[in-house]
Amino acid sequence: MDEYANPYRPGAGTTPPALLGRDHLIRSFEVTLARAKSGRPGKSVMPVGLRGVGKTVLLNRFSEMAERNGFTFAFIEATEAGSFPTILAVRLRKILLELDRGGVSRQVVRALRVLKSFTLHLPDGTSIQLDPEPLIGEADSGRLDEDLTDLFVALGEAAADRSRGVLIAVDEVQYLSEEELSALIVAIHRSTQLNVPLVLVGAGLPQLPGLAGEARSYSERLFEFPEIGSLNEADARSALAIPARESDVSFAEEALEELVRASQGYPYFLQEWGYHVWNHALASPIPAGDVYAVRPLVLAALDRDFFRVRLDRLTPKERGYLRAMAELGAGPHRSGDIATKLGVRVESVGPRRSGLIRKGMIYSPAHGDTAFTVPLFDEFLRRVMP
Repeated sequence: MDEYANPYRPGAGTTPPALLGRDHLIRSFEVTLARAKSGRPGKSVMPVGLRGVGKTVLLNRFSEMAERNGFTFAFIEATEAGSFPTILAVRLRKILLELDRGGVSRQVVRALRVLKSFTLHLPDGTSIQLDPEPLIGEADSGRLDEDLTDLFVALGEAAADRSRGVLIAVDEVQYLSEEELSALIVAIHRSTQLNVPLVLVGAGLPQLPGLAGEARSYSERLFEFPEIGSLNEADARSALAIPARESDVSFAEEALEELVRASQGYPYFLQEWGYHVWNHALASPIPAGDVYAVRPLVLAALDRDFFRVRLDRLTPKERGYLRAMAELGAGPHRSGDIATKLGVRVESVGPRRSGLIRKGMIYSPAHGDTAFTVPLFDEFLRRVMP
């Protein structure tokens, strides 16, 4: 097939040619936006799931929907080493300067002054260029939860004065510190109480609901935490067949069955398999033999671009812990079983396990259980660490 016309798009957060299996979340978020803009904000969503299931894609779709509905938005990717307050201040500066266009607004000017106050206490000492004088007594206490609340309320009031809304989308929420996550929840809680048109959405790994609950006990009343995972068989088949059909290409039935089986329905893996099969195929309908033929290419690409970049961040002992998990299978596994496989006492590997959770490699689906955050990671480890 023509490689230039290849419809499949493996990539980090890249929107697939056919976004399937998430319709209920998209429809629900449409309602969330409409209610917030009309002054009746309520629960928002924080989708959770393993790597490669399309959480970032959903956040991007939410941002597009917000923009179409008269919202301005800030998209932030939290990192292990980044300063969330600084990144947030930079994004909100852009939003407020956009709202400042088109005539004088006292609420927008006030929000700019509140943001100026907020930036005077950024933890990394960053200085952000803003013309207005800081507003004394607002967002200048040095307490992140208090200051972020002042900022969110002022931002929401500024947007309302312009008949706009604001969406703040945060990816990889699990990397926020407890203080940052708590402050974010407190700020959106107060904004919701005051009915300002400000919506917060996030996405993260499966441990996010627990982290949010530990940060603030009322977080479950502010957010839904829908779990998103692999696509069902029908949606997985459609995710491959629909883009091909638009180019007058089809798959043999056995080829589709093998693609769904090999990818296990995970959206990222579907795109990777589809991409390589398309490039290898000579004619339509694409036969199952082409799927079998590209298996080494697909596994090499996944190992290089999806799996290994995560393994390379780990210490030798952390790799050993994960390899012991892989020996037990896909999981989840009891912490004691992993320690037994390593030949050590369970208490001795507690810090190692905690470090891997902080790095987003594993999570605890239940007390004493441990599971990979990356689908099929056990198979990868058995391949590269025999």
